[in-house]
Amino acid sequence: MILIGQYDSSYVRRVGIALALYEIPFEHRPWSTFGDAERLAEYNPLLRVLTLVLDSGDVLVESHVILDYVDGLVPAGRRMYPQTEPERHRALGIAALATGLADKAVSLFYERVLHKEGVSPLWVERCTTQIANTLGVLEESRKSASTSYWFGERIGHADIAVTVALRHLGDSHPDLAPLIAKHTALAAHAARLEALPVFQKLSQPFLPPA
Repeated sequence: MILIGQYDSSYVRRVGIALALYEIPFEHRPWSTFGDAERLAEYNPLLRVLTLVLDSGDVLVESHVILDYVDGLVPAGRRMYPQTEPERHRALGIAALATGLADKAVSLFYERVLHKEGVSPLWVERCTTQIANTLGVLEESRKSASTSYWFGERIGHADIAVTVALRHLGDSHPDLAPLIAKHTALAAHAARLEALPVFQKLSQPFLPPA
């Protein structure tokens, strides 16, 4: 299979790390939505990453959908979402908050970069407030967990989603670093995961669209 997108995208990185942890081989094509739009259009009419091209030629988009498919390729005991309730829906909820956080970081970035001459203070404030509120909820959730990882003693999709979202948020908005740092449980959790070999390998500096 082929994973399309650069690893400065939290969505691409999230799936790449999961594939690597599952030991599922894949080809990585680090295309960007701007510089490689024509090539990307052959696979994804939305002209966005991430995109996963299956061996069958079928194409999947959106990280939640892709990971649902990928989880089906491994035995239930290896899957990185809990398989029983209520842990399963709680893990899905944390992952959704993390990807939503990343969405807001992207939205805020484009507002600041593409609308340099007419940035909306209202929109910037709204995105920043949404980011701060989400960080607060994730912080309290992580603090309440007594296990090494969010939902047990081995890494899960929720752990990965939060870690890559925090990395993207900090890299794309350096001015928000103090906001991230004050959420000490989150910051410590992310730092521990970022030190793992797979996170080190599947990583790249943030590259602004050009």
